[in-house]
Amino acid sequence: MEKPKFKGHLKLLVLKLLEEGPLHGYGIMAELEKRYGMPHPSPGTIYPILASLKRAGLIEVAGEGKRDKKLYRITEKGKEYLREHEYEVNEAIETAERFREFARLGGRDLAEVLKEVFNSVNEMSGEQKRALAKEFSEFTKRVRLILLGEIPGGKENG
Repeated sequence: MEKPKFKGHLKLLVLKLLEEGPLHGYGIMAELEKRYGMPHPSPGTIYPILASLKRAGLIEVAGEGKRDKKLYRITEKGKEYLREHEYEVNEAIETAERFREFARLGGRDLAEVLKEVFNSVNEMSGEQKRALAKEFSEFTKRVRLILLGEIPGGKENG
């Protein structure tokens, strides 16, 4: 998924969370992780989004919570924005739910190991590269068969 679209989706998800009630930045991060299985979004991701939403008049600071943490809440303009962009909000929620399921299936671990391979490829021996190429080829074929409904070592799904 393209990063700009992801960030746009994240803005909508944050706004949708705040529609349910005021939250502080950490609460937003925790709720995104809990609901959508997102790896804990960093403060460097969430706080610029909050600042952007605040500048647009879609949220406001509701007050101070525990330990002087700012509580954010949605404004009427923010609620109207969510209504006007219902399709995009639903798309963001569907994407987040797919991400949660993908992570549950081991997708996050797969992504991490592929990143490790990518970062190590120049230091690998020819033997390591050949072994990986074989594994990738076999894995790719098995995944495509599963996507077609043919479960390797099992029955066809029909």
